[in-house]
Order: sequence, then structure tokens, then C-alpha cells
Amino acid sequence: MTGSRIRTWLTVALVLVVAYAFGFVVFVSRIPSEMKPIGHADGIVALTGGDVRLMAAESLFEGKVGKRLLISGVHPGTTKSAIRKLVNGGPRFDCCADMGFQATNTRGNALEAGDWAREHDYHSLVIVTANYHMPRSLIEFADVMPNVKLLPYPVQQADVDPQAWWSNGHAFRMLQSEYIKYLGSLFVTTIFPHGLSAHRHGQAQDNS
Repeated sequence: MTGSRIRTWLTVALVLVVAYAFGFVVFVSRIPSEMKPIGHADGIVALTGGDVRLMAAESLFEGKVGKRLLISGVHPGTTKSAIRKLVNGGPRFDCCADMGFQATNTRGNALEAGDWAREHDYHSLVIVTANYHMPRSLIEFADVMPNVKLLPYPVQQADVDPQAWWSNGHAFRMLQSEYIKYLGSLFVTTIFPHGLSAHRHGQAQDNS
């Protein structure tokens, strides 16, 4: 390999590294740091992955933000009564909260929620998940349900502070992992829009 080719490859590698780093900083800077009031929707979808997500969703649900609540990605061995106790479920929980046991990843959450929304003829959903997980979730949900209005309700998880990514090793690793998954979702849904919607829940390998 000649010197000019080596310089060319080094330049390309440097550009890619700089683009990745710049994109990561932009990604992190756009992660919301606090929950904001949200309007009403047909339904509420909470993605499992932390108690704070479920408790925030239950609070919205009892406040009648949505007609029904779907908790997506519940472990098959977990009962509805156990979830009710975990989130201090209110009067509406028994009748109008649904458990989704099929999803094992973010794509599965979107597919599960899509089936649920079609079953109830819902056209607007509040999506409740961790703030750093919200960008990828919206990509996947919008790809599965392009005609459904999505209202994000991002929550802050204590173990991952996006504002401290540069000083907290755990937060940095989690955000790096999420950024890579975000890029993967963005690439796949851009190249193959709605192309994976026919796949059943749980086929993808990335975890929420």
C-alpha cells in the first residue's frame, strides 16, 4: 500500500471518529433532563426496564391521561398483581391496565404496542421510558405505527445521568451503548422503512 493510500485511509478513519464523537455529544445534549406535563392520549405505554418508568406511567394513568395502560416487556413469570403492588396501582389498574409478555427488546415493545393500539383502535399514545432510551424508542414506534401520534414522557433513571456522562463511567458506557443502538435503529428504519414490522416480537438482539 502506497503512502498516499495510507494517508487517505487515515483521513477517512479520522473523519469517521470525529463524526461519531460529534454525533454522540449531540445525542447526549438532546436527552431531556426532566419530565414535563403531557397532554391526554388514547393510551399509555410503559416500557419495562426500571421501577421509575412504571411508577411514572401509573401516575399518569391514574390521572386519566390515557384510557388504558400497557406495560410492555413484562417477564413471563411476573404476575399483574405483583406489578400492581410494585407501582402502588390505583383503582383503574385492575380493570384497565394490560400486561404485555411478548416483547424482549425495543423493537418488540413497538410491535407489542402496535398490536395493542390496533386492538383498541387507538390513534395517540404516551410513551413512557428512560430519557436516554426515548430517542430510539420513538424511532421504532414511529416505524411500526406511522399513523399514530406519539407523545414522549421521558423519565430520569438514577443510575444513568446524561449530564454527567463525561465524569461517570457507568453513565458513559450506558450512553455509548444506547447511542450505537440508536444509530442502528436509525439506519435500519431509514433503509428499510416498515420492513421489520412483520417480524414477531423478540427477534432483535438488543435489549431495552
